[in-house]
Amino acid sequence: MTLNVRGFAATSADAPLAPHNFVRRDPRDTDVVIDIMYCGVCHSDIHQARNEWHQSIYPMVPGHEIIGRVTKVGAKVKGFSVGDTVGVGCMVDSCQHCESCAESLEQYCEEGATMTYNAYDRHDNMMTYGGYSEQIVVAEKFVLRISEKLDIKSAAPLLCAGITTYSPLKHWKVGKGHKVAVVGLGGLGHMGLKFAKALGADVTLFTRSAGKEQEAYRLGADHVVLSTDEKQMAAVKSHFDFILDTVPNQHDLNPYLETLKRDGTHILVGLVEPIEPALHSGALIMGRKTVAGSLIGGIAETQEMLDFCAEHNIGCDVEMINMQDINGAYERMLKSDVKYRFVIDMASLKNA
Repeated sequence: MTLNVRGFAATSADAPLAPHNFVRRDPRDTDVVIDIMYCGVCHSDIHQARNEWHQSIYPMVPGHEIIGRVTKVGAKVKGFSVGDTVGVGCMVDSCQHCESCAESLEQYCEEGATMTYNAYDRHDNMMTYGGYSEQIVVAEKFVLRISEKLDIKSAAPLLCAGITTYSPLKHWKVGKGHKVAVVGLGGLGHMGLKFAKALGADVTLFTRSAGKEQEAYRLGADHVVLSTDEKQMAAVKSHFDFILDTVPNQHDLNPYLETLKRDGTHILVGLVEPIEPALHSGALIMGRKTVAGSLIGGIAETQEMLDFCAEHNIGCDVEMINMQDINGAYERMLKSDVKYRFVIDMASLKNA
């Protein structure tokens, strides 16, 4: 059963996204076929569509924050049934036999995880295409259950923005008694505030822009520090156990390192290449401090995150758009003109 699917694609680095027809692979016995209802818009979609990471393959159908409904299951599928509401995140496969995969850390697969779009399927070498489309075919192991308690529109970005911030907080065992700072108030940063607060930490927002206090408090912050204010930064010297840094562009890490306690950890989740200016090694050595990184989360942890969100009534703050508005949404994202994540209503694709 070959699936002829309609979506929106980038056909080159400088072409706007436009309607595109393509073929999904034939479903296997272990596959789930999903009608896509909503798809979040991630900043990495822009990087990929415009070949800013120099690895783009065209035509490209972006989208890895997918919520949909199951329409068909393979003969060997046991965990899902037709009609189930499900999610698909950043990965659709991995080698399943390396050390990382054995530990349910598929995002660190030693052979490279198969990403939801802009990748080659490891079984038949077909291109993977993402969620800016009508349907998707995914191996059961990489499909996620969506609780009825979750608002499915605001749940879509949890599959990237959510797990990207939840995973490091859980890995470093953030909880009651910890002082956590979040750098940046965007799609990732606002989720970091919500998760750190729900985990019981004392939460601070670092921001370069004045006037964000009330918004930060609404999202879970206990304190706000203006990082351009020397007095405010001095007041939190050697204060934090963890810093969750969500800023995706170059910025000076050194002032933040001064605010870490001994043995504190500065965790990068935004891709910053290269890190400039250079790190002051003395700040690390004298306080036994660590600069670390974290990449999304494995499938089991992503399911744990979704269940945590259902239990604690956590969702992403979203603005709904039609598929036809995607190019304008990209431009607005580059101006930080969204609170805090766009989500595409894929029903609009019928009129695109």
